[in-house]
Amino acid sequence: MPVITNRNNGTKGKLLVVDDDEALRRLMHLELSETYEIIDTGEPEHGLALALEHRPDAILLDLRMPKYSGYELCQTFTSFSRTQTIPVVIVSGEGGAQTKEHCKQLGAAAYFEKPLDFEALKAYLRGIVKTSRHIPRSEVRVRLRVPLKLRGKDAQAKDFEEAATTENVSLSGFLCTCNKEISVHSIIDVYMVSGRDEHVGKAEIMHSEAKAPPLYRYGCRFTEKKGPWVLQ
Repeated sequence: MPVITNRNNGTKGKLLVVDDDEALRRLMHLELSETYEIIDTGEPEHGLALALEHRPDAILLDLRMPKYSGYELCQTFTSFSRTQTIPVVIVSGEGGAQTKEHCKQLGAAAYFEKPLDFEALKAYLRGIVKTSRHIPRSEVRVRLRVPLKLRGKDAQAKDFEEAATTENVSLSGFLCTCNKEISVHSIIDVYMVSGRDEHVGKAEIMHSEAKAPPLYRYGCRFTEKKGPWVLQ
């Protein structure tokens, strides 16, 4: 049966853990429950119902579980309209580029191998939970890679123009990665790159996260729209 902790603290992010390894689920509680409300189950057939009931900020999912394939459950989460906006993070003992690529094709947001590097996992979760908080729950986020051009002032207050690629998009914002360090709350000009650059408008950097140098991830929210956006 699912175990729920910290339900009375509405300020915390919320995680759903689906893994048949009871020892790992206990470790998840020890490592993460100070920051997140943890809902966990060792019965994957309950995963979808728990996701619908609790609307977590992210789902941590094992791949190999008795009677149920984590691949199948991942595809269910990422394709079902009421859960497709929730990032699915694979936590698995399986390694290999082919497995990771398959999960990516199924819509998984990230892949962490066991034994878990909890510091890396925590850093990743901080980024996606912050992003989900800046986009209204009623607003659909779509995992979509869209080439953009960003212009503005970088962290050293110098003018920059940099290519970026979205990881997900919504009506009011997007999550993207690029190679330029930009300060939080900076206002940038956003262009969609197609046959010609189309000026979408201005966006505010709501949060930033350093990935593998020199790559950065940014959660952005539009402050002004002047042109067409990928979602209308």
